Amino acid sequence: MEALIQTGILIVGFVLLMKGADWFVEGAAKLAEKFGIPQIVIGLTIVAMGTSLPEASVSIASATKGSADITIGNVMGSNIMNVLVILGITALICNIPVKKPTLIYEMPFVIFITILISVLGLTDNVVGRMDGIILWVFMLVYIFYLRWRIKKGEELEDMPDDKKMPLWKMLLLIVIGIVMITVGSELTVDAATKLAVMAGVGERIIGLTIIAFGTSLPELVTSVAAALKKKTDIAVGNIVGSNIFNILFVAGTTALITPVAYKADFFIDSLVAIGTMVLLWLCALPKKRLGKLSGVIMLGAYVAYFVVIAF
Repeated sequence: MEALIQTGILIVGFVLLMKGADWFVEGAAKLAEKFGIPQIVIGLTIVAMGTSLPEASVSIASATKGSADITIGNVMGSNIMNVLVILGITALICNIPVKKPTLIYEMPFVIFITILISVLGLTDNVVGRMDGIILWVFMLVYIFYLRWRIKKGEELEDMPDDKKMPLWKMLLLIVIGIVMITVGSELTVDAATKLAVMAGVGERIIGLTIIAFGTSLPELVTSVAAALKKKTDIAVGNIVGSNIFNILFVAGTTALITPVAYKADFFIDSLVAIGTMVLLWLCALPKKRLGKLSGVIMLGAYVAYFVVIAF
């Protein structure tokens, strides 16, 4: 009976996370568009940060409650799932053009910061406060890079008149979204941890799979919706930007609050996360787009990864 109750709470938490992030993204993206920020930059910043809020909420809540395995597992698991599952599914729906700056700067940057957090963690088996400061320094570097892209000037598609939203509604969606994400993260962490204990499953596996999927739902919804609306810049920017925020903002902020254990097992997950980004880069490089074949390859790679960690 207890397991059934906790499963119900977990589902409610996921729904709050997904809908809260959806509303936050909608309000924040329209607010950004109102001030003339390009679509790709919206994807790399506002949408990426919004869809990373569940990871941030879950990771910080987990760390403060002593479930550090969930923190690192959630970040690595989400980044792997973001690329292999979410971009894989999105690529099956439609071809996704990948802009040159994304190939030259952003994808290699994700690979670099994944290696960085792995080195920081392996040095003393913990991602501590000093490591959090280092991650935040690179977060600031990334923000300055985005400012450079904005100044460089990329085209912004005009919003249709029927899609415009009053300012008060944008702000309301942002506030309600943040509240729902916060509540949802608390429910998710508590229920998932209790279920893990009851089932005898390690927190690492729970973080890499169940929680990673739950907190990646906003990215999935946003990317698929963007693909269906032919807003492919947002789809790619959402995933790449979200992976950057997950490592630099989520892991960095969590480490500043409380030191996070980095166990030897996480090195394998980090290698998979690095390999995942290399695979994405190799798939996109030849034709500067992700097609159906790329989608099949990425989904197949995730199935193989899941089988290895589950069995």
